[in-house]
Amino acid sequence: MPFVEALVEHFHHFAASLSEPSEVVALASALLAGVLVVVSTFVKTMIPLRWLAVGSNLGFIVYGLVHPTPLMVVLHSVLLPVNLWRVRQMVQLTRRVSASATDPHQLEVWLRPYMRSERLRAGQTLFARGDEADRLYYLAEGEMELPEVGRRLSAGQMFGEIAFFAPDRRRSSSARCATGCTVLSIDEATFKQLVYQNPDFGLEVVRLIAGRLTQDVQRLQKQTPA
Repeated sequence: MPFVEALVEHFHHFAASLSEPSEVVALASALLAGVLVVVSTFVKTMIPLRWLAVGSNLGFIVYGLVHPTPLMVVLHSVLLPVNLWRVRQMVQLTRRVSASATDPHQLEVWLRPYMRSERLRAGQTLFARGDEADRLYYLAEGEMELPEVGRRLSAGQMFGEIAFFAPDRRRSSSARCATGCTVLSIDEATFKQLVYQNPDFGLEVVRLIAGRLTQDVQRLQKQTPA
């Protein structure tokens, strides 16, 4: 049968090609890259997924060089530095959040690239009591009042995070500008994206907020007479 003969001939050519070390390297690289692509479909967290992508990029580049396939080499040569850069970015993200556990102000510093800036005039209300808490805020400039809790915020403080994670997602106090203010904010979708990309980020943020709540409780206990 012509089909069987062609298949046997193709197999003989394939077996003969394996006598060349370069062919063995090419085949091994292609198989490894393919396996990594398959494994990546089962991975849910971003850092391992990016490392798998890096491995598959390298495998396909080697195969494309041994079996000259310019398009494959160019494609994965472009994707390789992108994946490496994303891995580096996410690893740095986790390290910075971990560092913010001992220095809370560091959290606001590295979150800035992900936040939207807004300029408000004195007397303007940022949000009212009972509003839905759909954003986290950081006061970059000016002073902000929280009338219902008798609190005044100065530049360099994050606020609104408690309601952001509360079950009812409602503000327990309004926020009004005592002076002209520059406010940075991050929305829920962006926050979720950061958590999805790096679950360690979400864990460290939760730890940081828990630490702040503990500090608030301790401060209230000291202010309350025994």
